[in-house]
Amino acid sequence: MASFEGDGGCIAKARRVATAFLGEARSGHGVPVSVRAVDVTQLVVSELVTNARKYAPGPVLMDLRIVGEILEIAIWDSGPHLPVVHSADPERLGRHGLEIVTALVESYRVSMEPVGKCVTVRIPLREAR
Repeated sequence: MASFEGDGGCIAKARRVATAFLGEARSGHGVPVSVRAVDVTQLVVSELVTNARKYAPGPVLMDLRIVGEILEIAIWDSGPHLPVVHSADPERLGRHGLEIVTALVESYRVSMEPVGKCVTVRIPLREAR
């Protein structure tokens, strides 16, 4: 579990933590991790931490787990409102982050917690065959 203060540098820090986690899984534990999985992870972490920082006061927590051939990313923040995934609209300026996330991940879910919420996504570690 990694925690971030929610300051301006937390997005880049979260990306680095996630990338290092996948690197250690690959080199230290022999877990097959595709280049695509690393790229998708960096983008998804960036979008989810950006939303947490933008819409919730206080810290952001990130938990990373490997379950079989899947990376599970859970991002917790103190915000009391569920995030809204907007439908595709090329005319809309902004608010495309969750639209992108849901298009890239295997699954996306949000759970309300006693304080705040947790957004959990699952990303395949191998290339689709």
